[in-house]
Amino acid sequence: MILGDLLGTTVLDADGGWLGRVADVRFALDGTAHQLMAEPRLLGLVVSPHSAASFLGYERNGLTRPWLLARMLRWRHRGSFLVLWEDIAVVGAGSVRLRPGFTRYSTALQDAAEA
Repeated sequence: MILGDLLGTTVLDADGGWLGRVADVRFALDGTAHQLMAEPRLLGLVVSPHSAASFLGYERNGLTRPWLLARMLRWRHRGSFLVLWEDIAVVGAGSVRLRPGFTRYSTALQDAAEA
């Protein structure tokens, strides 16, 4: 599957209840570096109940300027959550279905200086 095919896809809970759309994906860099960087691993999907549009980097805790844009994007993505790849039961052509008892994680990212 191509990442672009996944963005905007409907996300359903285990019972078929609508949770939102895939707004973004998260990757983790694992292991030792190979030439330029370590191997990327798909960590999970960012699900947004209000918008499938990008966060434009404003999921980072330290980004607050321009304040009007930051405020608008945070409002637009209110209720968004990260679901780990392990909590995904099925990725189908028109939807993603989550496993029973999945966990909603915060979408916030820390800046390197905060980590």
